[in-house]
Amino acid sequence: MSGLLSRPVPATDTLSVMPLLLMSSEVRAGFPSPADDYAEAALDLNELMIQHKEATFFCRVKGRSMEGAGIFEGDLLVIDRAIRPRSGCIVVAAVDGELTVKRFLQRNGQVLLEAASPKFATITLNEGQELQVWGVVTGSVRRFG
Repeated sequence: MSGLLSRPVPATDTLSVMPLLLMSSEVRAGFPSPADDYAEAALDLNELMIQHKEATFFCRVKGRSMEGAGIFEGDLLVIDRAIRPRSGCIVVAAVDGELTVKRFLQRNGQVLLEAASPKFATITLNEGQELQVWGVVTGSVRRFG
């Protein structure tokens, strides 16, 4: 099972207000526009990434099972415990005490945890196995370079 590396860190332990510059235009992936030189407002990443401050925590990803969903090793996940998981969302869950990040699926009354890579098997819970969904992944942060 490809799981998570770091111990979960509550958002309330790490939040600070640090407004960043938000440009008034989108960044083009094609040809740049010289007319787009103006800043619009300040942006607080806490406001952008966190909906329920007291119920949000962060965890760093270890493993490659979710690359097909755009989650890569080393990414920092934003996880919200206040959101009820529904079929199709990505969750952080403990299976028999081991943390993992997977797509949460409900089929015919059974819960499955599906990897986003065909190299990893879907986790089907057997009788006696314990599943605890820690929260729903609402975003991720990745550093380049």
